[in-house]
Amino acid sequence: MSRISRISVTSRPALLGAVVMLALTSASVAAADDGPGPLGVTADAVATRQSARVGALFDADRAGRPAGGHFCTASVVHSPRGDLIVTAAHCVDGDDGDLVFAPGYRDGQAPFGMWKVMRRFLPDAWTSGQDEDSDLAFAAVAERDGERLEDVVGANRFAAGVATGATAVTVIGYPDSREAPVTCTDKPASRSDTQQRVECPDFTGGTSGSPWVNGDGQVVGVIGGHEQGGATADVSYSVVLGGEAAELYRDAMSAS
Repeated sequence: MSRISRISVTSRPALLGAVVMLALTSASVAAADDGPGPLGVTADAVATRQSARVGALFDADRAGRPAGGHFCTASVVHSPRGDLIVTAAHCVDGDDGDLVFAPGYRDGQAPFGMWKVMRRFLPDAWTSGQDEDSDLAFAAVAERDGERLEDVVGANRFAAGVATGATAVTVIGYPDSREAPVTCTDKPASRSDTQQRVECPDFTGGTSGSPWVNGDGQVVGVIGGHEQGGATADVSYSVVLGGEAAELYRDAMSAS
């Protein structure tokens, strides 16, 4: 069952769609390099330079304004043109009209602006058969007032070929029942040769596309893949970022 939540898509079970009491802690969340702090604890994400690179995806009206609530998560990744975001393929496939990306979105405000999605890049295996091992996508956004997205909020590096579980990762995402992101740090584990998993509670509908960022500032996973991200709120999946992901990234950089 999908981690995406849109009006046109069947919602997840009520238990997972409800607002879940988050495990709040006064201690700092563990650093992605396995530093001190609790692993596997989900809390409100503090507004920082790093969290500003993660944002919410919205359907857009003809004027480029959000049309309805946010339904997926995406994040900025480095590119020569400074215009790329990465998310799950199931978040941006089909011909569902215009989309906008709001980095650092919280409490109904887009402090870094709304960025119109211009082009989408999806693997052939997803577009032809929705192969769960290809549930990854990039999108290019338009400039705003002469500025590039990456110049405004910065970017993480997209890294294919990093071994699953080499370090802990920090996951930031936007549950559709909340108006601010949540975050959790834990060490991923392998589900199969093509899928990886991480145990972080309360990552409900809307968190598809959430980046997994390691201590080197590299995106090494994106919520999606198996069960389009997971059928329960406590375990999230990502495709293993291998050769197909690297090729898609190169194509998106050269075409954006």
